[in-house]
Amino acid sequence: MAGVVESIHIARVATELPDSVERATAVAGRGLEGDRYFEGAGTFSGWPGERDLTLIAAEAVDDVGLEPAAARRNVVVRGVDLDGLVGRRFRIGAVECEGLELAPPCKHLAQLTRPDVLKGLAGRGGLRAAITEGGEIAVGDAVR
Repeated sequence: MAGVVESIHIARVATELPDSVERATAVAGRGLEGDRYFEGAGTFSGWPGERDLTLIAAEAVDDVGLEPAAARRNVVVRGVDLDGLVGRRFRIGAVECEGLELAPPCKHLAQLTRPDVLKGLAGRGGLRAAITEGGEIAVGDAVR
């Protein structure tokens, strides 16, 4: 598995389109500094399970014709089998993560984008991960 970070997104407010950033600070047990989930203000904050970081494959985003930020995942990667990372540790640049579970698309995403996104991202909605060792993530970082 070798891939690359194509884009990084932070949404300060739950329903706003995330901002694209060149780099972000990842904090274990919290997420990306400045993001709604870091602050406990995400739509799904307080739900069971960790939401330190969410990833999605650029290939899936391309196929459904979304702008990367509209997918509402923190990190868009290219060349990575995200399904294969469930239960495994991996690195994004200097940051160590653990793949927790797949992140299927939800009705909330469809409401913020368009209804056909649910069908288009079925089985490719991304990955939820825990940050086990924080640091900086930057566009262009290797995913290994």
